[in-house]
Amino acid sequence: MKQSNFTQQTHFIGVLLPEDLTLTLEDCRRYMNEAYGCKSGHGTPIHVTLVPPFKLQEEYSTEDLVCAIKKDVLPERLGFSAHIENFSAFGDRTIFGNVIANDKWTKLRDKTVKAILNACPGCTKKDQRIFQPHATVANRDIPEGVIIEALQVMNELNLVEDFPVDNITIFERKGNRWVESVSIGI
Repeated sequence: MKQSNFTQQTHFIGVLLPEDLTLTLEDCRRYMNEAYGCKSGHGTPIHVTLVPPFKLQEEYSTEDLVCAIKKDVLPERLGFSAHIENFSAFGDRTIFGNVIANDKWTKLRDKTVKAILNACPGCTKKDQRIFQPHATVANRDIPEGVIIEALQVMNELNLVEDFPVDNITIFERKGNRWVESVSIGI
């Protein structure tokens, strides 16, 4: 049942990370694959999710999403410098590059969700949890009991870096992969 819902998701919205960070985090994905057999996430570009995957109803288009972001988010001039500091995990289900949360991330997420809901009512809903920006390395298929060891290995990289939040990117599902559809500079 969960799998069929997963395949119905057509879009999500996020922030692509710069190439140097992307390469480092892709190396970590490779490590998780080689050391523990993790394959989840390999079909998705490295990003920070603003709006989780949703099904865009047939009466709407990707262009509707683009127009909504340009109209309701871009005028706010929400670009900023963000900070990533090593790796962390959500319980035993997700390992991620630890992007430090702040009010700027929350405002960007909230404005983006509101713009999408105004343009395409009912396609998604605002997550009520506190927003924790993160760059996923592995999820869903992490073997039991390996999180602590994997985090120790990755944190030896001492990944501490500032990076620009300079885009809002719409991703679309193409087969079993997520691809960058439109990237809008902010």
